[in-house]
Amino acid sequence: MNIELFTTTPQSVDFERHEFLQELKKIARQTETHGYKGLLIYSDNRLADPWMITGMILAETKHILPMIALQPMYMHPYTVAKKIATIGLMYDRPIALNLVAGGFVNDLKALGDDTAHDKRYDRLCEYTEIIQQLLTSPKAISYEGQHYQVKNLKLQPALPDHLQPTYYLSGSSDAANQSAERLGAHLIEYPEPVESYNDATNETKHQLKGMRIGILARDTHEEAWSDARARFPETRAGQIAHQMAEKTSDSEWHKKLSAQSGNGDGQAEEPVYWLGPFNHYHTFCPYLVGDYDEVANLLSTYLDAGCTTCILDIPVREQELIDTMNVFEKAGEKALKL
Repeated sequence: MNIELFTTTPQSVDFERHEFLQELKKIARQTETHGYKGLLIYSDNRLADPWMITGMILAETKHILPMIALQPMYMHPYTVAKKIATIGLMYDRPIALNLVAGGFVNDLKALGDDTAHDKRYDRLCEYTEIIQQLLTSPKAISYEGQHYQVKNLKLQPALPDHLQPTYYLSGSSDAANQSAERLGAHLIEYPEPVESYNDATNETKHQLKGMRIGILARDTHEEAWSDARARFPETRAGQIAHQMAEKTSDSEWHKKLSAQSGNGDGQAEEPVYWLGPFNHYHTFCPYLVGDYDEVANLLSTYLDAGCTTCILDIPVREQELIDTMNVFEKAGEKALKL
């Protein structure tokens, strides 16, 4: 199967203090056991430090790849490079970075950041280029950008080539796509309905390379939708929270998903591509819901559209990791036949 699969670590705000560490360890071990490439580790003002979590994951596993969500406002690029080099020295393992230009509006305001949307991507590029140069150059580097400047800065300890990080970048805007190309990063998007990627008349649509999505597949269509409705109930509070986020967000992906019609709540036909969890503020990614064949059939069209990396939503039980892996294997077989 020619696709990289990542799960997502649980969030510290969702657990009691004494339960969180045990849940992290469990998810990390299960993710490795069932053949996933790695885990995404969220980062925002509410959550535990992703670098500390990464150390725990590396200590608990043998080859899983931690993917740290990296936002420039949280630390200087030299500090990031130093942490990556130190992780390489201590664990002899690589990590991945999920480059994030923005974040929750209130988080950015609390940090004193009012940078405009496209300028945040300019800043992210400068930030990442300094990290990349520090990690790869045997000599001191200098960098003169609009947002960051360093002069004769050298990183120690050095990071060997085989431990260099893999770069991913989250976003759906033109600025995100251009930044990913500039940095040599894999672009990760919240996918729209697959028809938009297969539309031959849409000349502006770029190829889907990676996506963030949830999978809920069961033996039968009815069982899948029963579990989906139970896990992501329609609530007035969720609707209001989503509407507030829609009004304040300047994220292109949020606008695109919010603009989708006919795939949310209250739809009798129950399509495989489902935005109900997004519309009720349970999670930000779309879900594919149905029996194994239904989900695999639609998933195969995303793979055929060019998707080679998939970051999945937080797993709620071990069996879902097994079922999801089986669905991807079946989808991969179908994609080869398309």
